[in-house]
Amino acid sequence: MSRIAYVNGRYLPHGAASVHIEDRGYQFADGVYEVIAVRGGHLIDGEWHMGRLQRSLSELQIRSPMSEAAMAVVFRETVRRNRVGNGIVYVQISRGVARRDHPFPKSPVRPALVVTARRTPPISDKVIEEGVAVISQPDIRWLRCDIKAISLLPNVLVKQAARSQGAFEAWQVDSDGFVTEGGSTNAWIINKEGHLVTRPVENAILNGITRRRLIALAQAHGLVVEERAFSLEEAKTAREAFLTSTTAFVTAVVKIDDTILGNGRPGSQTTLLRQLYMEFLAETGGKTP
Repeated sequence: MSRIAYVNGRYLPHGAASVHIEDRGYQFADGVYEVIAVRGGHLIDGEWHMGRLQRSLSELQIRSPMSEAAMAVVFRETVRRNRVGNGIVYVQISRGVARRDHPFPKSPVRPALVVTARRTPPISDKVIEEGVAVISQPDIRWLRCDIKAISLLPNVLVKQAARSQGAFEAWQVDSDGFVTEGGSTNAWIINKEGHLVTRPVENAILNGITRRRLIALAQAHGLVVEERAFSLEEAKTAREAFLTSTTAFVTAVVKIDDTILGNGRPGSQTTLLRQLYMEFLAETGGKTP
C-alpha cells in the first residue's frame, strides 16, 4: 500500500506530495514541527503535542493553518489512511510561500501544513536489555531551543558525530559544562540518593512530551524528581542515566564517552521507569482512537 501524505488540504500519494520551491520552510527553515507517537492507532498525549505546537507557532508569529479541532481530525485521518497501528505522526507547519526575503512577508500568506504517518519498528531487545552509549558534544545551537523549530542542522551534526563514533546519541554540553539535552532526546540521570534529575524547562531545552509524561508517572509512583542542571562530570558519576523521546521512550544510558556507568547494564530504577511508561502506552493505546 502506498503511503499517503496530507499537504495543504489534500491527501496525496507520498511520492507525489510536494511543496512550492519558495516555501519559507524550505528556504529559511521558517517553520515548526511535531512528532507524535501512535499506539493502537491512538495519538499518545495528543493534547500536549497540540499545545506545544501552538506555542511554537505563537513564538515565531506564524498563524495556525486551521483550528486545533480540525488539525486533530487531519492527524487521525492520516493515521487511518496509512493504517498505522504503532508508529508516529509527523507534522510540519511553515510560514508559507512568499518571494524570498528575510523579513516576514508584508502581505498575509497561507501557512503550509504537511502531515505524514508511518509505522516504526519496536525498540530492539538488545537496546532494552543492554542500554546505549552516548557521547558528549559542545552545544552550538541557537538560544531558543524551547521552540520546536525545523532548523535542525546542529542536531544533525551531533547525531552524525554519535553515529560515526558508534554511539546511540550525543548529549550536548553548554559553555558552563552542563548537559542540555540530546540531539533528539531529553537527558536524565539518577543520583546517589535515587532522585531523578533532568534539566528544567527553559530556553536551552525542548520540553519533551515524553519527559513531561515520565515526570508525572514518576511522581505518582512516589519518586523524587529534581528539575535542575547537571554537569557532564556529575552525569559520569551518576548511579544511572537514561534518555527519553517520542521514539526512544525510556532508554538506559550505560556509557558516556569512555565512562561506564554502574555495572554497564540498565539500572533497576531506569528499568522501573521504562516499565511505568510502557504500561501507560499500553493503557492509552488500548483506548478507542
